[in-house]
Amino acid sequence: MDTTGTATATTTDEHSGAFTLENLKRILREGAGADESVDFDGEILDTDFEELGYESLALLETCGRIEREYGITLDDSVVGDVRTPRRMVEVVNEHLDRVTPA
Repeated sequence: MDTTGTATATTTDEHSGAFTLENLKRILREGAGADESVDFDGEILDTDFEELGYESLALLETCGRIEREYGITLDDSVVGDVRTPRRMVEVVNEHLDRVTPA
């Protein structure tokens, strides 16, 4: 929020150019919530999204939020092919590397 209390858009510049697990967890929670039975603060990097309670619709919403927030376009195959948070973070960072000047 800015000094007037108005929510402001987040840009890649404010993200230091890297997408992290913490960014992903925040976006997942904002878009689809979190399953109370899952220890979201535990070791989830290599846990399948379905085990974490996220089906394809939740991942579609998550990808859409990532695209808008980070100014990238993810391939349609991401929802079907990316099964773990680790891989999602890698894929987003690969896309960010393509659009961020070196």
